[in-house]
Amino acid sequence: MEPFIRVENLCKTFFAKNGRVEAVKDISFEIGKGDIFGIIGLSGAGKSTLVRCLNLLERPSSGKIYVDGRSLTDLSERELRRARQNIGMIFQHFNLLMQRNVLDNVCFPLEIAGVKKRAARKHAMELLETVELSEKAKAYPAQLSGGQKQRVAIARVLAANPDILLCDEATSALDPRTTKSILELLKEINLRYGITIVVITHEMAVVREICTHVAVLENGRLEETGAVKDVFCSPKTEAAKRLVMNDGPDIVTAAVDENTKEVEDFAG
Repeated sequence: MEPFIRVENLCKTFFAKNGRVEAVKDISFEIGKGDIFGIIGLSGAGKSTLVRCLNLLERPSSGKIYVDGRSLTDLSERELRRARQNIGMIFQHFNLLMQRNVLDNVCFPLEIAGVKKRAARKHAMELLETVELSEKAKAYPAQLSGGQKQRVAIARVLAANPDILLCDEATSALDPRTTKSILELLKEINLRYGITIVVITHEMAVVREICTHVAVLENGRLEETGAVKDVFCSPKTEAAKRLVMNDGPDIVTAAVDENTKEVEDFAG
């Protein structure tokens, strides 16, 4: 079966005053349609550069990115703008429009798409119900908690009806309890809408909680990739071992328990 997202030999080099920086070095991996795929690594591993290359906000120095069999790297600027409409993105710092209330923030992409005001507001309210924030429709971002802001950002992304959602450290600014609720919401969205989700994070706990597959990055290189349970239970590279062990033995135990449950479910 053809992968939904395919990255082939991706490289990204920046040129600065102090010289040449290879942020992403010859990375290849595949993501299936409807997967929740984690990209994990410590600060400076190249995660954010890689995710910005996935929708060509950063144009790769070399390599190819295919979405649903179509090479994004070969599209014209006009074709690329159209393709990007199917790729949503949420960030660590929410990026809401502070002068607009919650409802108008969610309506914003619908306005750009030319949807009539009444229809846009109706759809926006439905999305606010999906993220359990309809009671905050008239509030402004400054009046919201971090978790509420991220829920608004998720609703705004969903308004464009994307096939792919890129989450760049989307829970890094949140406390553990709020993080868990946002991850639960992302899982629900994945199941309800079939959206393929790519999660960029430095936290193994986030990968354990939500992802089906994971890629481990270190110093711009792909060190390991595979099913989460396989990477957690038997990491093959030193980079993966460091991330798993540094996150605590409960992570490994949880992964083993989940693996055991799958076997029991199959047997039963």
